[in-house]
Amino acid sequence: MGQDRSLQQTPLFHCHTSLKAKMVEFGGWEMPIQYQGITAEHLAVRKQAGMFDISHMGKFQLQGPDVLTSLQALVPSDLSALQPGQAKYTVLLNPEGGIVDDLIIYAQENLASGLSTATLIVNAATTPKDKAWLVQHLPPECVLIDESDRNCLLAIQGPQAIALLQTLTPDPLSSIPIYGHAYITLMDRPVWVARTGYTGEDGFEVMLPPEGGIALWDRLLELGVVPCGLGARDTLRLEAAMALYGQDIDDTTTPLEAGLGWVVNLDKPSFIGREALLAQKERGLTRRLVGLEMQGRHIARHDYDLQLEGQSVGAVTSGTFGPALEKAIALAYVRADLARPGQTLDVVIRGKACPATVVKRPFYRRAKPT
Repeated sequence: MGQDRSLQQTPLFHCHTSLKAKMVEFGGWEMPIQYQGITAEHLAVRKQAGMFDISHMGKFQLQGPDVLTSLQALVPSDLSALQPGQAKYTVLLNPEGGIVDDLIIYAQENLASGLSTATLIVNAATTPKDKAWLVQHLPPECVLIDESDRNCLLAIQGPQAIALLQTLTPDPLSSIPIYGHAYITLMDRPVWVARTGYTGEDGFEVMLPPEGGIALWDRLLELGVVPCGLGARDTLRLEAAMALYGQDIDDTTTPLEAGLGWVVNLDKPSFIGREALLAQKERGLTRRLVGLEMQGRHIARHDYDLQLEGQSVGAVTSGTFGPALEKAIALAYVRADLARPGQTLDVVIRGKACPATVVKRPFYRRAKPT
């Protein structure tokens, strides 16, 4: 089967094919879903260190007189205390309070020209939509520079990730806090690193030009870091109960329903979607996103019906078998009165009612360093 030339390829594409990765379409990109196998890659991240090519993610740089103030009207989070070198996970909202996308905003040092800057990392499939939304709603003096095709982005995650990455830089990585970011020298190259990730483990995401990205990938392979595909990335994020845009959250779900109320500050001045969220909070939620633990080994999948006493009460958004947990887990929207931990529901799988229990999220939490 020939390559689909309509799909975009990251600068690391040939690194993946040389390792005989299984390639799939994802968000308009040809990406590796697995190398040696999803379970092996998943457990490598949980126990040692794994690396992911996430170059398909959207990468925007904003420049303007006061970028964070300009962004305040577009997100429900309060960005006023965000300092250079700090980052915040948040969401873009539409007027109905629905989630346009989830993203991370990285506040950066001000330029010599007096302009302020910020980097935004957004989801691959929503990059064009997000760019149009930002351009439409940001003031004209705030300029968006799309660097999505310009740089590689690698994620190195796992309990050994930082120690292995430290061997390639003289800069002390442990001094960068969780959700902190900095420019460092890595393999004698200037690179941007952020102590963020999508696996539930500690680690860094590294952005650098394509040539440097290929060199870093090859060097990490030599150090024994396990290459991981989108399959393990999905099982890892689901064990950590991290939402996937387009499945667990979208423009019809609000952050209050999705358990993301912690990113919402209704006390700050007006932002897009504020009135809708205030109204929803006042009248009460009708549904909530919950964690489910299957009572058997049946796997709940996206859109499977959830029932109580034969009546539909919700639907599964994501489900998998958690390799580190050794149990089947899922995320689902259920009627708000059924969202309490301990509630038993049935997932309808091929016409059969399979029992599941609502549990606290996340399903997996990494051990604190001693």
